[in-house]
Parts: sequence; C-alpha cells; structure tokens
Amino acid sequence: QVQLVESGGGLVQAGGSLRLSCEASGFIFSSYAMAWFRQAPGKGREFVAQISRSGDMTDYVDSVKGRFVISRDNAKNMVTLQMSSLKPEDTAVYSCAAGGTGAGYKEYEYDLWGQGTQVTVSS
Repeated sequence: QVQLVESGGGLVQAGGSLRLSCEASGFIFSSYAMAWFRQAPGKGREFVAQISRSGDMTDYVDSVKGRFVISRDNAKNMVTLQMSSLKPEDTAVYSCAAGGTGAGYKEYEYDLWGQGTQVTVSS
C-alpha cells in the first residue's frame, strides 16, 4: 500500500523546537523528491521545504530559512523536518509529499500526500 505517514507534531512554546518525521512505504522512495507543506487555519496550503531524490539539494520558503532543516534517509524511507526557533505563525497542519524529479513549490507537482500532523506554537 502506497502511503506517507507523518509523526512528531505537538504543542510547543515559541522559541522551541520540534522534529517531524514522514515514513514512506509502497513505492521507491529514492526515486521521488520530497517536500513539506503546511496549512494554517483559514489559509491555503503553503510550501515549506523540499529535498531532492539524493538529498543533495534543498530549498525553503523564506519565512523558515535558517530555522528549519529538511533531510532524508533513503535507506529508511524517511524524510524529516527539524524545526527550531518556532513562532506562533508556524502553527499549521504539516504534510509531507512525494513528487517527480521536477517537483517544485506547487501542490499539483506532488503525487502522494500524507494525512498531516498538527503543530501548534504558543506565544
């Protein structure tokens, strides 16, 4: 069964850290670029970070640069998002997604999605 399962969300105070994980199964993980998106209450889904198939290239939305780090372990079929210096505006449901080689910042470029994990940052 093809699926992406996120974990690691929760409630944290501003300035704190969280580590999100996304475990993939049912497909050749190393053949897909991976990304994290987030959706805050009442807003559309927003690109957060992306990592290439081999892990040698990453990209981030400006608002998280220097605070978030995306990484992957192709041997474990897992992608992680280390989030530091969290702000209340980071509160959202975070979802991981798998896309083809050319996948960029747009939702439609990603074929597979997880169900999401809630991150809440209190002030």
